[in-house]
Amino acid sequence: MKALVTGATGFIGGNVVRALLRHGYEVRALVRAGSDRRGLEGLSLEVALGDLRDRGSLRQAMRGCEAVLHVGAAYTLWSRDPAAIYESNVGGTENLLEAAREQGVRRVVHTSSESTIAIARNGCLGSEVGDNSSDQLPGDYKKSKLIAERLARKAAESGLPVVIVNPTTPIGAGDLKPTPTGRIVVDFLRRRLPAYVETGMNFVDVEDVAEGHVLALERGKVGERYLLGHENLSLRQALQILERISGLRAPSLRLPLWLALGAAHLDERLAARLGRPPRIPLAGVKAALKTRYFDCSKAVRELGMPQTPVELAFEKAVRWFRDNGYAS
Repeated sequence: MKALVTGATGFIGGNVVRALLRHGYEVRALVRAGSDRRGLEGLSLEVALGDLRDRGSLRQAMRGCEAVLHVGAAYTLWSRDPAAIYESNVGGTENLLEAAREQGVRRVVHTSSESTIAIARNGCLGSEVGDNSSDQLPGDYKKSKLIAERLARKAAESGLPVVIVNPTTPIGAGDLKPTPTGRIVVDFLRRRLPAYVETGMNFVDVEDVAEGHVLALERGKVGERYLLGHENLSLRQALQILERISGLRAPSLRLPLWLALGAAHLDERLAARLGRPPRIPLAGVKAALKTRYFDCSKAVRELGMPQTPVELAFEKAVRWFRDNGYAS
């Protein structure tokens, strides 16, 4: 079977490509002209130049493909042009779903986000049954992913064979940009984290996330969504893991969230004046106001998703960032 992967040059997308190849799929990668392809070097695949905002290029890329794994998205907590985020994440998803329908694709795996799933109250864990709302989400990235997932669910209801996956917080090797999560690891290794805030999230090995995509392709139920995650950890616990792995001391100073929020507001104003991205994205701090812990057992139970120890994922991330010059 030949599968098209969007976002193939990204952190999750590159790992999805590798997982598909390991499972014997032929892979075609949708790649924008001028994009960084280092993560695809040495892989046996076909490259199709295109853009999610160009429906014609999507039609061309899908020809001859039986499956589409839509991993591509503008993943950023801040942008000079918020409209561009919606053009890629919402308009791009709409274009892809329509092209998949026109081309008669047999299965679409849509990569959403854990942010579309509501946090459970009263000490319970969030799960696939809870829906978030736009007014509860900080930042344009998270809002755009919610709208895009709704489009995917609507397409499934109208007959397009779409399965949705919701990765939590992936960690591992090959985070080229790096992503906002990878930036935490890099800043830790560079001794740029003097303090931490009291928050928590669900972490998962990015290779398990990639395997979860393939399993969703093969075993997922149309119209269903699957949280691809593993272990719930406070940020303090994650930093302590990094301390054990790296030999560097984790920060012991806990910064009140109200103070971090104020610093983020000031930094965004300063960044706007200086014409640079903020060092403390406001959307990231707002997201930290809520601990996002999840029950990810559905993907394990129904798909057979692996659960690599999260500490091993952090080890792979630290080793890769150090070996590739990010920690100097």
